[in-house]
Amino acid sequence: MQGDDLDYELLRKIEELNSTNQRDLAARLGISVGKVNFCLRAVIEKGWVKANNFKRADNKWAYAYLLTPSGVSAKVGLAKAFLERKEREFERLQKEISALRQEALQEQAGE
Repeated sequence: MQGDDLDYELLRKIEELNSTNQRDLAARLGISVGKVNFCLRAVIEKGWVKANNFKRADNKWAYAYLLTPSGVSAKVGLAKAFLERKEREFERLQKEISALRQEALQEQAGE
């Protein structure tokens, strides 16, 4: 997953889940807890996310990760860039599939 894609997915999960922990985010994103920690620090430093800690009933600390207004704007921008990349990838795959179909038809006709 590219850096921007990971930032986008992280912001999406934070918006979706509100209060969670890094282990849960890591599991949902399919990455290590260390990488989640690194990415969270980066988006907090950029001002996209605010982390509020609170004590849960089981005496462990948890965090409420909240998107800031600039985080919401960043998520929209990242979503647009993500969509553009995926559309280009889709178009490239359609061309490749079409070429492979044509090649298969030509080989079949030559048999």
